[in-house]
Amino acid sequence: MHNFTSFVGKTGTLFLAVLVIVSCAEKKQETPTPPVIPVVEVMQEDIPIYEQFVGQVYGYSDIPIRARVTGFLDGIHFDEGLRVSKGQLLYTIDPEEYQSKVATQQSHLAEAKTGLAKAESDLNRIKPLAEINAVSKSDLDAAQAEYDAAVSYVRAMESNLHFAKINLSYCWMKSPIKGTIGKTKARIGEFVGQDPNPVILNTVSTVDTVRVEFYITEADYIRLARYYTYVDKLDTIKKEERQPLKLILADGSTFKYQGYTNFINREIDAQTGSLLVQAVFPNPDRLLKPGQYAKVVVKMRDAKDALYIPQRCIIEMQGQISVFIVNNENKVESRQIVAGERINDYVIVKEGLQKGEKVVIDALQKVGTGLEVKPQITVFESKSTQQD
Repeated sequence: MHNFTSFVGKTGTLFLAVLVIVSCAEKKQETPTPPVIPVVEVMQEDIPIYEQFVGQVYGYSDIPIRARVTGFLDGIHFDEGLRVSKGQLLYTIDPEEYQSKVATQQSHLAEAKTGLAKAESDLNRIKPLAEINAVSKSDLDAAQAEYDAAVSYVRAMESNLHFAKINLSYCWMKSPIKGTIGKTKARIGEFVGQDPNPVILNTVSTVDTVRVEFYITEADYIRLARYYTYVDKLDTIKKEERQPLKLILADGSTFKYQGYTNFINREIDAQTGSLLVQAVFPNPDRLLKPGQYAKVVVKMRDAKDALYIPQRCIIEMQGQISVFIVNNENKVESRQIVAGERINDYVIVKEGLQKGEKVVIDALQKVGTGLEVKPQITVFESKSTQQD
């Protein structure tokens, strides 16, 4: 009997121990460990705000080589696409027609000079006779008039000869500047100088420095005019004191030389509501070519004490923008925000967040409102090299 009682006592103790262990296991299952969730802190600082405008590249000087007289192209004296010097012969037009016109005008001039010599001789002969009344005054007046007419006729013939020589000189077309010449639009033997035949035969461009033309909206102009007080006084401000501009090329790279604004049009285009702006960029490597398109990066303003977070924190749904934050009790809350400009991989927050608040990043599908988490503060590193 004693043994049975002892056995029952031991069995009861063992049963109670098992119940305690099972109870503790159930408690552990009921209170799981909060998941570790990456968060970033809301940052605050002054941020420069940039905008990009599509622009087109032009040579600093783009001078068309124009056929100023008609005729058959007689020669091409340059290599297409290469450098030419100022005064270098580029094209020749068959000069025979214009040489004959010069010869004709020279003959007319010689004839006019002969007439002048005769008129002058007659006047010199009549003048002393008129002084002794050997001839009438009307004879003197007639001789004087004939002489004056002969002088005028000689001057007219000289002018015609000069004009003929000018036209003859146009048969030899030379480069007006030092620069790079393009592809010829006419070949030897082609008739040029009159539509529909080619009139502009080529273009010589100075590309050591280039112009970039772009358009801004009326609203952008007003913002810039308020931020930069010199935008309408470019003639009084040194280029070194103007806001530097950057250029984003077609491959996404940033052009290594900065430019500056040197021209703002006097009026807004009434049809498009835009304003033409011209910037100048150094191009010593000649990487930029006329006709290229590029994005001009313009600093519009500075956002003072701006709050910002990575764009990867944002949830956009049905026009609403929200984020998940972790409060002081380490619980997740959904918070609607008002977003501002997007800068690289960041976005400015106008309303809804405060500096230092913890915002969930890269785990948006794993959290929900009310979930208890263990926040792990991470440092977000932007991979973008330019502003969007």
